Amino acid sequence: MGLRDDVERYREVGENRRQDLSEFIQYGDLGQSRPDSVRVPIKIVDLPEFAYDQRDKGGVGQGDAEEGDPVEAEPQPGDDGDDDGDPGEEGVDHEYYEMDPEEFAQELDEQLGLDLDPKGKKVIEETEGDFTDITRSGPTSTLDFERLFKQGLKRKLAMDFDRDYVREALKIDGWGPAKVFEWARGENMPVSRAWIDEAYDEIPDGEKTTWASLDEMEANTERVDTAQRIRREGIEEVPFRREDERYRYPEIVEEREKNVVVVNIRDVSGSMRQKKRELVERTFTPLDWYLQGKYDNAEFVYIAHDADAWEVERDEFFGIRSGGGTRISSAYELAAELLEEYPWSEWNRYVFAAGDSENSSNDTEEYVVPLMEQIPANLHAYVETQPSGNAINATHAEEVERNFRDANDVAVAYVSSPDDVVDAIYEILSTEEEAQ
Repeated sequence: MGLRDDVERYREVGENRRQDLSEFIQYGDLGQSRPDSVRVPIKIVDLPEFAYDQRDKGGVGQGDAEEGDPVEAEPQPGDDGDDDGDPGEEGVDHEYYEMDPEEFAQELDEQLGLDLDPKGKKVIEETEGDFTDITRSGPTSTLDFERLFKQGLKRKLAMDFDRDYVREALKIDGWGPAKVFEWARGENMPVSRAWIDEAYDEIPDGEKTTWASLDEMEANTERVDTAQRIRREGIEEVPFRREDERYRYPEIVEEREKNVVVVNIRDVSGSMRQKKRELVERTFTPLDWYLQGKYDNAEFVYIAHDADAWEVERDEFFGIRSGGGTRISSAYELAAELLEEYPWSEWNRYVFAAGDSENSSNDTEEYVVPLMEQIPANLHAYVETQPSGNAINATHAEEVERNFRDANDVAVAYVSSPDDVVDAIYEILSTEEEAQ
């Protein structure tokens, strides 16, 4: 890659604020980040350029040389006879692109093609949402006028009837208010007896015998239904009643905090040499950042073990030296004890372990597997780190995989070089996705 290509690559990174996380996880410097900030190193390469020396060097044509003298270049640092500087001493400048764990998690999801939705378990507060709930009292500013109008309109339509048609019935010879009221009720007209009495009194006596019978009245009078009358005449008024008043207030929304506790377990027995340790750290560090970015409240527990297990701080976990025998079950016994502070009903749990798969005789089958079954978790994962391939006695990962081959909450990954790290992370996270 040429100089201009380097510069163009840096500019592209700066503009897009994106990184090839896969390459970074495999080969990048993971030690410069803080728990709340992921620092990705970027090489800065300046383009060479000509610079005019402002010091007085004399004008054009000036100097002591005679015509025909050879032109000699000014000595440069590093030339023969110059004692200043040695080749290769000047380093390459670096700057850092920083992203928070949430951004890191989002971009890693995109690169791996995952869509993990973290589950919240603990209700921590109730907040006001949209004004979707209704009450019978409240400030005037929250009166739901649209609902009030609809209720009034429904009542208006429910109480509507063709008044002119009923008045014509009052003109049938021999019919009076009582007969018309009985007839109107039979026709499902919501008319009151008081209205009929009042309307009958308003009809002149000479018109009270206009029709000889109901059949004659119906043959000569058109009955108009409510919809036709509204289209023709409109609505003069809509009756509002206090009993129809409703006031909007915000819906109470339960906010669930997305809690997660991650137990990281690493083998620090004598067989865990430097290359194995580096692979453990290179796998665990991005998983830490990823889960920090996915959850509102992420807590991490770090356990180191040889034949015994003990809790350590994060800095010690990623820099601990190796020594001693191996009994992996000791780490799970301690994990079960420490997880009592994080009830399964309120916390999402992840138990990640890594080592070279070398374990004391029968410890995996008799103790580790039962302990994994007894510790409820969103996901149990074991990462085998064997740079030279499986050793003869490196069987722990295979035994775990065999015992949990039908389980959807246990993942086993194999890492023999940095190239395998991204695949291992994908294996772990995709197992979590399938378990949801």
